[in-house]
Amino acid sequence: MLELTILGFLGERSLHGYELKARIQGLSGHVRPVSDGALYPALNRLVKAGKLDQRTEPGTGAVPRRILSLTPEGRAELHERLRSPKDVDITDGQRFFTLLAFLGQLPDRAEQAAVLRRRQEFLSAPASFFYEDGTPVRAETEPDLFRRGMLRIARATGTEEKKWLTEAIAELES
Repeated sequence: MLELTILGFLGERSLHGYELKARIQGLSGHVRPVSDGALYPALNRLVKAGKLDQRTEPGTGAVPRRILSLTPEGRAELHERLRSPKDVDITDGQRFFTLLAFLGQLPDRAEQAAVLRRRQEFLSAPASFFYEDGTPVRAETEPDLFRRGMLRIARATGTEEKKWLTEAIAELES
């Protein structure tokens, strides 16, 4: 997900490392903070693989800033990751939101709709945080106040997401 996030933000415009880190933190930092020990090795891998270009320019202090840009190979990689996300990128809510943050950069509306359809199919399957004899526990039958709250919040969120997915797919296919 970190590499997709890097490619996605750099697909919008060139950024220096600190600004890129701040954008990543804004997108998912409260849930999955990114450390320099994860970010900079990922940047170096992408540069080495030819997905990113880097140049230096004077910074506001004595240290020059490293400016990162997406190469044509990097843009192709970004589009492929958006077009064909892993199953976990569809089923995990935070990972899906990261994918969603950049899906607009995929130029083909039919491919965008196909990704949304995968999420819609996943959400249509009965699920719960808790199961009793293999059956999903529903909020109405859960005696624990806090678990009942989890189930109600998840249902409300899921209902709105399904509604939005239906509307977005219709708009993309019109």
